[in-house]
Amino acid sequence: MTPDRGTGVWRALPWSLRFAAAAAGCALVVAAAVYLALRLAVLVAPLTLAVVVALLLTALLQPVTDFLCRRGAPRAVGALAGVFVLLVVLVVPVLLMWQAVAAQAGELPDELGQGWERTRDWIASTFGVSDRQLDAAVEQGGERVRKAVAPNAAAYAMGAVEAFGSAVLALILVFFLLKDGPAIAGRARDRLPEHSRDRWSEAAGNGWRALSRYARGTVAVAAIDAVGIGAALFIIGVPLALPLTVLTFVAAFVPVIGATVAGGVATLVALAAGGPVDALLVLAAVIIVQQVEGNVLEPLIMGKALRLHPAVVLVAVTAGALTGGIAGAAVAVPLTAVVHQVTRTALRGRGDADVSSA
Repeated sequence: MTPDRGTGVWRALPWSLRFAAAAAGCALVVAAAVYLALRLAVLVAPLTLAVVVALLLTALLQPVTDFLCRRGAPRAVGALAGVFVLLVVLVVPVLLMWQAVAAQAGELPDELGQGWERTRDWIASTFGVSDRQLDAAVEQGGERVRKAVAPNAAAYAMGAVEAFGSAVLALILVFFLLKDGPAIAGRARDRLPEHSRDRWSEAAGNGWRALSRYARGTVAVAAIDAVGIGAALFIIGVPLALPLTVLTFVAAFVPVIGATVAGGVATLVALAAGGPVDALLVLAAVIIVQQVEGNVLEPLIMGKALRLHPAVVLVAVTAGALTGGIAGAAVAVPLTAVVHQVTRTALRGRGDADVSSA
């Protein structure tokens, strides 16, 4: 087929079909680029995780550095102060958890044993299960857990080493981003084409402000979850209430899934230690706190500009979990929020007033 004949055939097609073909071609090119980028990110997963965590922590700690710089401190000193604040926030809960576990270590086996006996009696009376059947079910479940964990012991150890290396790398990156972030952004801006420099700089600024606001809002929401559920655990008298409170705080950084998992763990501990009544009380407290947080407090803290639709959040969390496990699920939503803000600003050619004013 000659070029002229091919062009004639193309022009003879209906306009809607030509548009659909062009759009499909563009979509395939974008999808291929995204797929390759995700594959590369997964291949270097520890590095990807370190960079993303460093960006989130930098967005969270930047007010500390900026506060000191506005009062005349060198930027390196402000960056060190931000890293010091981060270390204090990480170390203090670990020390408190260690003390709580050590203080309850002597009483915990007896409490768990008594709670398990009450739970066995309740299961037997409610479902008509004999002690022999219950023991067989428990033994079978323990055997499955041992078979699942034992072959992967080396993989778990390697994962722990990679996680530690990623944490150290993220900490170093946080210092350099706090110290040299504005200079890096300025040099990146100078390398953009002059005609689109202002538009893309504004889009990047809106994306960074969205990330900062998301990080601060997530910390606030996680703290509310932890305080509410932790208070309920202390009032009910659940063992290891402080470690469970810290677990709730950490798990809240994974939207939707994290809070559910942390509430389930707290309920199981209450069931094992105090029986079904305590477990139901803890479950009720978890549901109430999460409903208040999700429907009332989170919209006020996050704001409408960063509040993604629940369907988008679920898709982002699922995609992140499939590509990067728990870490991918944790960083998927903030990355989605940043991409949303950047693309919206770039396509409109102007900033989002709501995010810019945050």
